[in-house]
Amino acid sequence: MNNNKTGNFYNDELHEECGVFGIYDFDGNDVASTIYYGLFALQHRGQESCGIAVSDTAGPKGKVKSYKDMGLVNEVFTQEKLEQLKGDIGVGHVRYSTAGESSRENAQPLVLKYVKGTLALVHNGNLINAPELRYDLEYTGAIFQTTIDSEVIAYHIARERLNSDSVEEAVTRAVKKIKGAYSLVVMSPRKLIGARDPYGFKPLCIGKRDHAYILASETCALDMIGAEFVRDVLPGEVVTITPDGIQSDTSLCLPKEQEARCIFEYIYFARPDSYIDGVSVYNSRIKAGRFLAIDTPVEADLVVGVPESGNAAALGYSMESGIPYGNAFVKNSYVGRTFIKPKQSSRESSVKIKLNVLAESVKGKRVVMIDDSIVRGTTSDHIVKMLRDAGATEVHVRISSPPFLWPCYFGTDIPEREQLIAYNRTIEDICDTLGADSLGYLKLNRLPELAEGLPICSGCFSGKYPMEPPKEDIRGEYEK
Repeated sequence: MNNNKTGNFYNDELHEECGVFGIYDFDGNDVASTIYYGLFALQHRGQESCGIAVSDTAGPKGKVKSYKDMGLVNEVFTQEKLEQLKGDIGVGHVRYSTAGESSRENAQPLVLKYVKGTLALVHNGNLINAPELRYDLEYTGAIFQTTIDSEVIAYHIARERLNSDSVEEAVTRAVKKIKGAYSLVVMSPRKLIGARDPYGFKPLCIGKRDHAYILASETCALDMIGAEFVRDVLPGEVVTITPDGIQSDTSLCLPKEQEARCIFEYIYFARPDSYIDGVSVYNSRIKAGRFLAIDTPVEADLVVGVPESGNAAALGYSMESGIPYGNAFVKNSYVGRTFIKPKQSSRESSVKIKLNVLAESVKGKRVVMIDDSIVRGTTSDHIVKMLRDAGATEVHVRISSPPFLWPCYFGTDIPEREQLIAYNRTIEDICDTLGADSLGYLKLNRLPELAEGLPICSGCFSGKYPMEPPKEDIRGEYEK
């Protein structure tokens, strides 16, 4: 699953798969613009494509209007396009592909017309049994339009609907067949349905604004549209939103101790102003920095974070160590989804296009540089060199996660083990490779404290997964 795409300006950056959003306005107001702003708040979860699908519950049953394309939310949707999407129920999606081809066909929402009507579906996560399910469907006549496993889910919901009394029953039956990570939002002509996998890998929450109910990947999307947080969807829960209220099916829920939230939501993926299962993402990152200061202290003059995800951890390190916190980097906020990548012969650095160092801040100082992770190491060594070139006398690197040693099968874009800088290398080896004076990672046993004791998945650090991983690494055979 080598994802060194030319469109990614920061090759060593991790990527999440997507963000989902759904809304049902019982007053009959158009929801497309609200979905737009919700997706805008979730843009950090996926920058390759986006889409919106809406339906009018008072209009012709099952008529869905949708639009999706490659690009950022504000690139894809104009005021004119939003005004064409008339409807009081709808779903939206932002996407980053973790493997395979990026194409408009693979953008979501998926709109499916079948014998019982119409479904629109958005999905965040990764199924580990998608190839087998897809194979079975293809050999019983299914024709696929995409290479994403979300279409496998949609087909199974449609099939189960033929023998179910309701669409929510069909969703529950379908998700019993799939294995892996998923947060789903499904729009039927008169219902909005949310489902979260039994392990709770991916977040999903419920919000309310006036007489409208919302489902979203993160609480920051609720804040953006002025909605109040109602509660998180439980791991394994299927919720159905209708004018009669919220119905809940918890038949797939596991015992609490078997749940396994992706710890990287707290370390990196989620926006710092979000809460996931009641835990403040910002506080988690402050804690990570404090733990680094306790476990890997160093004498220094300044603590700096690599923006944006390293900033809160850097502040935590400063608070715990007493070393002043400062800004060392200016970030170019206008680097879009793609840019013309410098050739090897060019002097322009991919990193410098995104970051520059404030020489006045670091000159003559011993600097502690905090970042959320090191994947291949191809970015971190450039940043260390930039600090030295700007006059830092020492650069001590601290990472607010443990070393990546294993792949992820549940939707995080982690390369093969051989490409991970920590694979078969000691901390000293990595430190030398980065050109740093010292290197410290967050200790593995600190991770549960970041989630305030909630059960987590830390398989990419420990190799211990909450479910049996696939026997073959099929990431890359299908776009996920």
